Amino acid sequence: MNATATKSDRQEPAVAKPKKAKPTRKVYKPFSDDVPFNESLVHQAVVAWLAGARAGTKAQRNRSAVRGGGAKPWRQKGTGRARAGTRSSPLWRGGGRTFAATPRPHAKKINRKMYRGAMRCLLAEVARSKRLTIARKIEPADHRTRTALKLLEEMGFSGGLIVVEAYDDYREFCLGIRNLPGVDIIDLRELSPVALAGSGPILITEGAFKALKERLQ
Repeated sequence: MNATATKSDRQEPAVAKPKKAKPTRKVYKPFSDDVPFNESLVHQAVVAWLAGARAGTKAQRNRSAVRGGGAKPWRQKGTGRARAGTRSSPLWRGGGRTFAATPRPHAKKINRKMYRGAMRCLLAEVARSKRLTIARKIEPADHRTRTALKLLEEMGFSGGLIVVEAYDDYREFCLGIRNLPGVDIIDLRELSPVALAGSGPILITEGAFKALKERLQ
């Protein structure tokens, strides 16, 4: 037999076909129906936001922090009264607290993707319920409340939350709606899950809408 193998007899190594790269993340379109409402995710975001807003500065004094209590009030026996070792005992008036509260942080960690997902859920729900209005231009002639009210009536907005890019860009409008009951205006940086979950109709400017859309991608 011929020891040398022909080219046809040689087995060429199999070349692995390149796999198609999977997308690293799924891009949802905010304010549309393809974002389902995730109640548990929204609940986590709201709880985390409210917990982060707590000051956590409550402080009380325990028996070692109150003033006095160094000497024994009276001798152990012979007085007929109950034995006592210190005036700072929690049983005494003016004594320390048994389980004294100390300053502590209440913040809860939530991932960035979870926070953005909760915001998308809330905004999509607002859009589905037809409570979202996008204003192209808000340019009042002056800072009077009458002018601001007329402008809102022209847009069909009776009350709720107004979101703008920055206060400085809408200074006259912000001054005009200060006296209107049931109308709140916030900066885009102040928009939170709590503000969306607890609001009624929402009026957002076109610039703030585009900036928010890019932020949630």
